[in-house]
Amino acid sequence: MKFLIKYLKPFFGIMSVGITIKVIGTVAELFIPLILTHILDNVVVTENIAKIIFWGGMMLLCAAAACFFNIWANRMAAKVSRRFSERVRRDLFSRTMRLSSAQVDEFTVPSLESRITTDTYNVHNFVGMMQRMGIRAPIMLVGGISITLFMDAYLALAMIVTLPFIFVTVYLISRRGVPLYSKVQKATDKMTRVVREDTQGIRVIKALSKEEYEHRRYDKVNNELSASEQHAGFIMSGVHPVMTLFMNAGLVMVVALAANRVSNNQSSASTVIAFMQYFTQISMAMMSVTRIFTMYTKCSASAKRIAEVVEAPDDITLKSESEFPGCENGAHIEFKDVSFSYKGKQNDLEGISFSLSRGESLGIIGATGSGKSTLIRLLMRLYDVSGGAVYIGGRDVRTIPAEELYPMFGAAFQHDFLYAETVEENIDLGRHLPHEDIVNAAKIAQAHDFICAFPEGYSHMLSQKGTNISGGQKQRLLISRAIAARPEILVLDDSSSALDYKTDANLRAALRENMSGTTLITVAQRVSSVKDCTLILVLDEGKIIGKGTHEELLSSCPEYREISDSQMGGAFVE
Repeated sequence: MKFLIKYLKPFFGIMSVGITIKVIGTVAELFIPLILTHILDNVVVTENIAKIIFWGGMMLLCAAAACFFNIWANRMAAKVSRRFSERVRRDLFSRTMRLSSAQVDEFTVPSLESRITTDTYNVHNFVGMMQRMGIRAPIMLVGGISITLFMDAYLALAMIVTLPFIFVTVYLISRRGVPLYSKVQKATDKMTRVVREDTQGIRVIKALSKEEYEHRRYDKVNNELSASEQHAGFIMSGVHPVMTLFMNAGLVMVVALAANRVSNNQSSASTVIAFMQYFTQISMAMMSVTRIFTMYTKCSASAKRIAEVVEAPDDITLKSESEFPGCENGAHIEFKDVSFSYKGKQNDLEGISFSLSRGESLGIIGATGSGKSTLIRLLMRLYDVSGGAVYIGGRDVRTIPAEELYPMFGAAFQHDFLYAETVEENIDLGRHLPHEDIVNAAKIAQAHDFICAFPEGYSHMLSQKGTNISGGQKQRLLISRAIAARPEILVLDDSSSALDYKTDANLRAALRENMSGTTLITVAQRVSSVKDCTLILVLDEGKIIGKGTHEELLSSCPEYREISDSQMGGAFVE
């Protein structure tokens, strides 16, 4: 909970004002039964209408004051909790965007989504509840007990004796609740993952008639979530009934003792009436306390999950050049004996070495899972190498500041994203590029013609994930985005797989003509997409099994020659 207090510190001033207002409203509410006792004992017997009206008015004034101040305080509490949760969500989202790829893999995307939504909602509710019930309930509890002790200590003690049993019960049950709600949130993560996967692949699911299979898969995680919620609910559901049992037991004792004391003239009927009202207020306060404990268990579990992300240390940090010296050999990009493992057990890449001069092009080809995309991630420092080094301009990428490194790249990935905005905004991606640069990029990427075919042109609205355009059009927009800022290094990671051969050939020709000073890296399944590259790497199980130009590989690498012959029979369409 220290994590939440850090975010609440800026609001301590307004919270103090709200608490003061809440105290005034609650105290006014506490005076109502006391005034009623005074009216019954001291005012009614005088038969003075003016006094009755006066004290009745005082009761109405206290009721109105309680209503007014409580509404005022509740609105202030809502404002604080709203602004508090806004800051938590902002920082959580900001940190999520800055997590390294390895950290995202560890947390998982569905878990990060549920932390930003469900977990922030839980802490928002708790902070709001604490400012409302967390202030009112203790005052009603302590104030009610104090006044009843003053009115009739004997009856009050009969009620107070039940309170330790209630507190012990609530404490013990709540201790079990925190880990149970943590388990619920993990089950929520799993369900979110399945929903996310199914919504993204809904077309494939329908095309393969796998709705029933996905229903069963969803039912499995949904049942797991229900079981976790049921277990947590079963444990936490005992709080209110047990508390009610003890409170009713105390009430029975109070009624029995009150009847005896009234019959023996040791107490008055008016005192018993006021006492029962206070007992009701104390009961309501105790119910509020149990709700607070229940919310606390959820909030504690959620706050821990949020803190895990917000306080996650940076694992991709800037290194010193003394620790990782440069390599001045004139190459623009160089991999020197690079190895890498995602899980630290078995290398996913091993012994990768090559170099490129500025303006040259690299083609990477290989079977699925051979490490093509992994090599790109190491170049862009989305992950750090396990061994060896990656250099750009003679500098180890680990020594290049992020604000200098990432703008060097323009990248288009096969499964990249488009969002519900205009074509121009999707290409621009918030970089505020001139319209001319966007149009020029679209022309190079062979996207200009189909964009102009839309009635709105570059103002055409795309649906979420670009579902209202074809796969080939989507890839050309992604390539337009990658080249719009004229990057130093252009990475096309299997981003032309949906293009026909003619469009692919036109794209490669336009890139050679218009981006001659840019170092181009192409990851592809097609030999036709990489055959004109200065250097081609053939990967298999994380190792280079062929390296050279297209002609060299045809003669020296059987695997490359087999791929070439199987795709085009040795011929290419330009």
